[in-house]
Amino acid sequence: MRKFATISLLTIGLSVAAQTHVLDVNTKKLGAPVQPTMYGIFFEDINYAADGGLYAEMVKNRSFEFPQSLMGWRAYGNFEVRSDGPFERNPHYVRLGYAGHNDKFTGLENEGFFGIATKKDATYRFSLWARCPEGGKSTLEVSFVDNDTMGEDQRFARVNINIEGKEWKKYTAEIKSPRTEAKGALRIFLTGKKVTTDVEHISLFPVDTWKGRENGMRKDLAQALYDMRPGVFRFPGGCIVEGVNLESRYQWKNSVGPVENRPLNENRWHYTFGHRFYPDYFQSYGLGFFEFFQLCEDFGSEALPVISCGLSCQFQNPDPTKPGVHVALDSLDSYIQDALDLIEFANGPVDSQWGKVRAEMGHPEPFNLKYLGVGNEQWDYDEQHGGFGPVFTARLKKFSDAIRAKYPNIKLIGTTGPNSEGWDFDLLQPRMKELKVDLYDEHYYRNENWFLSHGLRYDSYDRKGPRVFAGEYACHGANNHKWNHYYTSLLEAAHMTGIERNADIVHMATYAPLFAHVEGWQWRPDAIWFDNLRMFKSVSYYVQQLYAVNKGTNVLPLTMQGKPVAGQEGQDGLFASSVFDKATGEVIIKVVNTSDKAQPLSIQLQGMKGTRTAQIITLTHDGDDDENTLDNPEKIIPIEGSCQVDAGKKSSLLLDDIPAKTFRIYKVKK
Repeated sequence: MRKFATISLLTIGLSVAAQTHVLDVNTKKLGAPVQPTMYGIFFEDINYAADGGLYAEMVKNRSFEFPQSLMGWRAYGNFEVRSDGPFERNPHYVRLGYAGHNDKFTGLENEGFFGIATKKDATYRFSLWARCPEGGKSTLEVSFVDNDTMGEDQRFARVNINIEGKEWKKYTAEIKSPRTEAKGALRIFLTGKKVTTDVEHISLFPVDTWKGRENGMRKDLAQALYDMRPGVFRFPGGCIVEGVNLESRYQWKNSVGPVENRPLNENRWHYTFGHRFYPDYFQSYGLGFFEFFQLCEDFGSEALPVISCGLSCQFQNPDPTKPGVHVALDSLDSYIQDALDLIEFANGPVDSQWGKVRAEMGHPEPFNLKYLGVGNEQWDYDEQHGGFGPVFTARLKKFSDAIRAKYPNIKLIGTTGPNSEGWDFDLLQPRMKELKVDLYDEHYYRNENWFLSHGLRYDSYDRKGPRVFAGEYACHGANNHKWNHYYTSLLEAAHMTGIERNADIVHMATYAPLFAHVEGWQWRPDAIWFDNLRMFKSVSYYVQQLYAVNKGTNVLPLTMQGKPVAGQEGQDGLFASSVFDKATGEVIIKVVNTSDKAQPLSIQLQGMKGTRTAQIITLTHDGDDDENTLDNPEKIIPIEGSCQVDAGKKSSLLLDDIPAKTFRIYKVKK
């Protein structure tokens, strides 16, 4: 965040002309603790978030396992796709042979994810598994190419790899790019004596990945997540946990072990929306559960994996009695065992079955998993809506009984379905209390009016029931405004004052979705957008970051005329909350003005006396529909400054005119 010179925020003219709103902050009364998990991130492989996004692999269909084996590839000369390769769960490979003439080439060319993009002077690690099945030696020329060049040579960087012997071996080479190219390709020629050569698991990564890992993450995108300071990390979804059928659900056991032997999974998002259709969108599982846990460790986040409860997507499969669509209640044993094995993978000793797998992957120490989500957006049915009864909760109980019997310290997270209110929500919420889950997961993608009118959502929640995880939420603008723009992000900031004020009942909150490729999105708005070379953070990202970095440790009471500041009648579109941070000794006040007029404020800091300087952070912009872009990534960003806190008669006094449609944070040392 950028700083500018100290400014005075007191504007007498406005204060005289408009009613001054008095905000009372009781700095002496520490309220509920703000959980370290309060603000986090939710990852789902939608919008090319994993392959083609955070996961830094640059080759599409690297093991030739797509239903069309050469999708993503151009093959030429003498080639054959075969299926008796060295990796049991990825058996396909390509055999390259002599094309019949010395000047005729046999080879492969990969298009990558919307192109193979290279940066000037960056180094890339190429690898493949290969052999000469008939013996002898061969040479593969590996090059970065620009097929649209007007120059003499399409190849702008290349390296030769010598293959030898009948046995499969892994070969690696590094290629340094002399230029930046957004839409290149990766080409492989069989050269030299052109001895028959088999190639499998062809891979390309930047050398400079997050933490320098070979099977690593794209550095700029991972850094953006780290900078959010997430307290919890929910993964791997979302709807991909369910799948459109049981076969396409996310199966965590397929996502661990050597990457060469992790089987391909169909990504349900490639065909969900006809208007944004991507038939080449699959999951390589290269970003698997080990890598997710590793990222949680990197970020200092609690891991929150979510597993299938045996129900495929109920939106697409509404009849729970249809054979083969959902797992029968008496056939859940293998699904429950998957849950138990996952906990062992994360926490078990190195001599346990799944703890050994973790250790062999390079992490003998346990990941210290504390939370587990069962099911995504499942629901039960009442008599008026199918009459099928406790379809989800009956399954959840079986999971709960088994997990609590073996791992009583694991906190279980249920769900109240896909809606923030309505018959299904009303049916599930009390059942979460009956089942004694530790938290339940609420989802709401709602329009501007909903966010403006639900500032008191959590104030009336049952304090004796499970705690709340706002697991997916975002303001989706009405009237074709369902995309990232400033005003909806501002309303998310307003809503989060209610989350913060109710930290005794809300223990986690994660905006969704997290990532989107500008050429491959299916859903918006999203927090972080990117192409193959660049990225930008949306205003919603900055809202989430500002809350996470300034979450404090305890809620402080903040009222206006004795009422919560939640956009209520007479509050002129103001929303506010306050916390105290024991580590820094700061009172942190968040105020959101959703109105189209500046609002004079008098913030009474009860329990504080004297003058001092307050730090301020302001997110404001004149243009509701504006957003950040790849070409203008910092069009709307938080700005830092300072203001004077005066000594009032009974308490310190902060006077401000908060501009129209502005989110502002005040930080005052106590």
